[in-house]
Amino acid sequence: MNENITKRNELLAQKVIKGLQSRNMTGYYAKDKEEALKIALDLIPKGSSVTMGGAMSAHEIGLVDAVKTADYQFLDRDQEEDKYAAMVKAYGADVFLSSVNAMTEDGVLVNIDGNSNRVSFIAQGPKKVVMVVGMNKVCNDIDGAMKRARNVAAPINAQRFGLDTPCSKTGACMNCKSADTICCQFLITRYSRHEGRIHVILVNDNLGF
Repeated sequence: MNENITKRNELLAQKVIKGLQSRNMTGYYAKDKEEALKIALDLIPKGSSVTMGGAMSAHEIGLVDAVKTADYQFLDRDQEEDKYAAMVKAYGADVFLSSVNAMTEDGVLVNIDGNSNRVSFIAQGPKKVVMVVGMNKVCNDIDGAMKRARNVAAPINAQRFGLDTPCSKTGACMNCKSADTICCQFLITRYSRHEGRIHVILVNDNLGF
């Protein structure tokens, strides 16, 4: 990555980390994907039960492959015949892997969900939440984060899943009530009641959508 962009990301990340600390969450900065993977694995004790939502960022740094092949119990609902039962079981996992659709410079997390299992797991359930977040997802404020989530992340995900929504055709949020909408639940995490539960790894890279 360009040296000037890297310097800017380092400085901005420190601001974000301070914001997360003020909200009872823990932030880390990784200079690249390899360092992000190391930080993430250090946060997940061997033998832990691990589950995840649709976090492309976790895939991109190699975290999902790592927990699937090492000494962890990976709970993969996509491999279960009864996906609802698998989701209920995963609710009690030791670690939940995720990302954000967007976040603010002062540490507020913004997520939009369709089936809502991802936002519900972030809000409550697994003992620890480990988020992998590219610096491309950091926005100035809540308004900017909401706009990013609705106009960048949502249309791309709708296209990725082949959904028949207005945003999949226009590339921008139309505030629809389509049967296929993935903008069913909005979760704004401004504070974590439980210290040591939410960990956000900021990565000096463009990750996810």
